[in-house]
Parts: sequence; structure tokens; C-alpha cells
Amino acid sequence: MSNTVTVVGQGYVGLPLAQEAARSGWKVYGLDVSETVVAKLNAGESHVDDLTDQDVAEMIDSGYQATTDSTVVGLSDVVVICVPTPLGEAGAPDLAFVESASSTVGEHLNEGTLVILESTTYPGTTEDVCVPIMEAKSGLVAGRDFHVSFSPERVNPGSEKFGIKNTPKLVGGVNAKSTEKTVDFYSSFVDEVVPLSGVKEAETAKLLENTFRHVNIALVNEMARVCHELQIDIWEVIRGAATKPFGFMKFTPGAGVGGHCIPIDPNYLSYEVRRRLGYPLRFVELAQEINNSMPSYVVERIAEKLNDEKKAVNGAKVLLLGVTYKPNIADQRESPAVPVARELLKRQANVQFHDPFVPVWNIGSGERLSSEQELQTAVSEADIVVLLQAHSPYDVAALQADSKLFLDTCGVVDAPSDRL
Repeated sequence: MSNTVTVVGQGYVGLPLAQEAARSGWKVYGLDVSETVVAKLNAGESHVDDLTDQDVAEMIDSGYQATTDSTVVGLSDVVVICVPTPLGEAGAPDLAFVESASSTVGEHLNEGTLVILESTTYPGTTEDVCVPIMEAKSGLVAGRDFHVSFSPERVNPGSEKFGIKNTPKLVGGVNAKSTEKTVDFYSSFVDEVVPLSGVKEAETAKLLENTFRHVNIALVNEMARVCHELQIDIWEVIRGAATKPFGFMKFTPGAGVGGHCIPIDPNYLSYEVRRRLGYPLRFVELAQEINNSMPSYVVERIAEKLNDEKKAVNGAKVLLLGVTYKPNIADQRESPAVPVARELLKRQANVQFHDPFVPVWNIGSGERLSSEQELQTAVSEADIVVLLQAHSPYDVAALQADSKLFLDTCGVVDAPSDRL
């Protein structure tokens, strides 16, 4: 290998991968369709939470170059596709970005090139969607003239403990040679690379990981609702159960699930099971129903607390704290804060928000809210304050003390009556 790699897609997945490859001595091209993203990266400006401007500057010093010019594919020994795979309106996977990237790669593909798909999708996508497109565009045959593998991204935005280098990398190739070459590539900058028996096994492993989390979050969300009705403190229940050193993994309830994985990935698996086998993946669909209902449940708890004070949701000033999908990042993808806000507005509440990472919040339908500038004033004036994300800058105990009413969906405060 001449150590040249093109990473297609320079977002939350592709950019950290490009960073780690550049650090290990690879010549890295960051290919993206957005001229704005490319211009900012080449100017040393980061647009993702996990990389600073300094990180991007160091990548550039190492030879990294962002570009919209797809001919860099033809200059590369390895091409890694890291583009979004959202859900379509009907709940089916939207593979438009993957198909477009596969077409672009195929147009410039050379013999001997290794192509890796990292985008999460349903089992069979690599071999049944990507490979035929690349073969048709290039006139080459996968597994003979070029190498193809799937290696699921495992990016955990905002994590200070796990990154690209120290998170084990799964690999499954269309044949043994593809797997071998993919292992060699990732081993140059990832501590542990785990080869699997095939592409579909690697694709499905990622879906199992997030389906496991999805289902268990749904279980604890359902338990939270039941425990509230039974006047049992769910947070104490979890604290007690978590002391068992085996056979239990701690999950906590919340306002719903968000991000680019848990609300999305299990649906890929459910879709493919229904499409190919003709029956529902019941655990996944039930978990989706439960988790999707949590924003409405949070609003009901808000209404309950206001009602106890002889106040209505209609006209109440409701302050939402933390509107990202997880703490200490700016990423708002699939954040449950949006349906919470939409439901409150539907009930004619006066919705305000504060988030140290989000100056302006798009809540859909063209509506945008600006973060409250004076947090203490907003807290003291609100009829109820709702903690949706416990960002580290928040002194939650002080915020609770200054509030007329407080609802903690994160389990931070001590008072059981103020917790979800």
C-alpha cells in the first residue's frame, strides 16, 4: 500500500476516522459533497463536537485535504464510505446517500482498491446494493478485481473514554482476501480489529448492539411509568439492582431516545425482517412504541406537577434545560426534546429553553427558539423547570432550589417527587 485513503463523508463518523488515519501516517483525502464543509475544514475549522479547530489544523499539517473532487478516489488504495443512512418517511431505510457514494466510488475505482462501507444499514446492503453499483460503474468484479468489506462505525460522540483508536473494530469482507486487507488497514491505527466470518455478520452485529440498548431502555422506561403509578422510586430501584455484580446491566429512564443510532438502527433490522421474512420483529417494534411515547409521558408529568399547584399547562411558562440528545455535546439529531416542546406548544404552553451548547434551537415546522441568556432569571420566572439533559455546566441542585417547580428526567436530584 502507498498509504493513501479517501474517506467519503466528513461528518460525525468520517472526520474522526480521517483524523486517526492521518495521525498514523496515511495520506488522507476527506471527500464531501458540501462545499461549505470542505472550505471550513481546509481553513482549519471543525464542525463536529469531537474535534477542535486545533485537531483539524494538525490533520492539515499531516497532509489531510478536504475536497469535493471525487477523482481522489482514483488516487487511493483504500476508500471508506461514511455517509448518513436516515429513515425514509415510511420508516424504510433511505439508502440514497449510500447509493450515490457507491456510484461515485465506482466511477473512479481502480483494480486492487479496498472499499469499506461503515454506514449503518440493514444486512445485505453492502453486497446487494453497493457492490452491484460499483461493479456496473467500474466494469470490475468485487472480490476479484477490487476488495470490499463492511466495518460498522462505533462512534460515541462526546465520549472522553472511547474513540476510534481504542474501540474494537469489527470487519467482514466479501471474501477472505478482502477481510485480510481490511484488518491490515484498520490495524494501522486501531488497537484491536476483530474479523468476522462475512459481511452480513458484521452488518448485523452493529444492529444487535443498538437493538440491545433500544430494548433495554424501553424496559426501564416502562418500569419508570409503572413505578410512578405504584409510588415506587425507580431511581432507587435501579441503584439497588445495579449493585449485583453479574447478570444485570444498568440502564436509566429518560425523555426518550435520540441520536444517530438508537432511534434509527433497530428499524433497519425490523424493516428487513418484515420485508424478507414476512413477520414483525416484535421486541424492536414494542421498544419503539414505548420509547416514542416517552416525550408525551414527560409532558403528562409536567401537567401533573402544575395541576398539583392548581395551574394549567395552557399559558404556563415551561423552561426546558438541555435540548441535545445526550449531555455535553451540541448534537440535536433525533433529540426527544423536540417532541416534548411540540406537545407543550400544542397545549399552548409558553415554551422557553436554555442549553449552553445550543444558541438557537430548531423545533421543526420552521419554528426556532433562542436560548435564554439569563439562566437564573429564566429559572426563577418559569412556572416549571424541566431538566432534559444534565450538561456539566449546570449546577442542578441550585437550579432546583431556585425553581417554583422542577422535573428531573435524568435522575440527578435527591427528591423523588422531582424525578421522572
